[in-house]
Amino acid sequence: MSINISAKQVEPLRVNYSHIARRIGDTKAATRYQEAVYDIQPTENFHYPPTWDPEHKLFDESRTAIKMADWYTFTDPRQYYYTSYVTTRAKQQELMENNFNVVENHLLAVMPEAVRQVIREVMIPLRHYEYGANMNNQEICDNGYGATITSLASYNGLDRMGMSQYLSRIALLLDENEETTLNSARDAWLTGPLWQDLRHAMEDSFVLDDWFETLVAQNIVMDSLVFPLVYQHFVNKAAAEGGNALLMLTQFMTEWFKETERWSNQLIKVTASESSENAALLSQWVSKWAERVETALQPLAVKALGDTGIEQLASIREALYARLSKQGF
Repeated sequence: MSINISAKQVEPLRVNYSHIARRIGDTKAATRYQEAVYDIQPTENFHYPPTWDPEHKLFDESRTAIKMADWYTFTDPRQYYYTSYVTTRAKQQELMENNFNVVENHLLAVMPEAVRQVIREVMIPLRHYEYGANMNNQEICDNGYGATITSLASYNGLDRMGMSQYLSRIALLLDENEETTLNSARDAWLTGPLWQDLRHAMEDSFVLDDWFETLVAQNIVMDSLVFPLVYQHFVNKAAAEGGNALLMLTQFMTEWFKETERWSNQLIKVTASESSENAALLSQWVSKWAERVETALQPLAVKALGDTGIEQLASIREALYARLSKQGF
């Protein structure tokens, strides 16, 4: 007696959700990123307007002057949703832990005191800048429109808290776990003449009415001037003067900024190509904030880089303009 068992393959009636199918078709399986971000933001059936802003809905396109026919035209080129984001950051955190251990056990002792001091004065107060950047990105997440943008802003804000903590750890490393540098960095941010113009610009960005202008001011302009100045030009100078360990302690910041350029370029390109009005508005915001932040950073540039600081800062601003011009405005 023989038994013949045949296998049959059951084809699913559908391969994705209906809100995904409306965008990519009902015959193509969705990626995890598409399932996590496409059209998940509510658009109707709100019970009441927010009591703190009764002129707007909870999610309202009119909170910004930027106009988009479809706010989901932009997608994050990194394809970050919760799982991919935390997995990537966990691997980077593990690498940074190894870097801190190597520096603490082998490299810190040979760092000249003069280099340590300039790190304290130029870099550590930026932990307060990072906290402000977190506040701005969470504000974008709160008031923004389109989950591809708001989810990205939320992750970006969490990154800023992480970088603030890395800077705090660098300060503790330099002072053998004493709080001396942390306290002096706080005082420098609050009252030191080197930082007041940048702090003023940061605090003014907190109260902008248009969340997209906040995004441009923080993530396009301020970061594109601060990060190359400090984590490229200054870190390279400090490394050449005996602070090679600083390259390892700031590895995440360097990699993070390269990541940020990818999504910010894409966002600017998509937004500017939507209309000439969008492009003109973006250009106006970039010019306004770039001029202000460059002026605010000049004292820091001189402190960090010496006589060539102003010139190097100007070259960083020109690099920003060149990068944005490639995106369509």
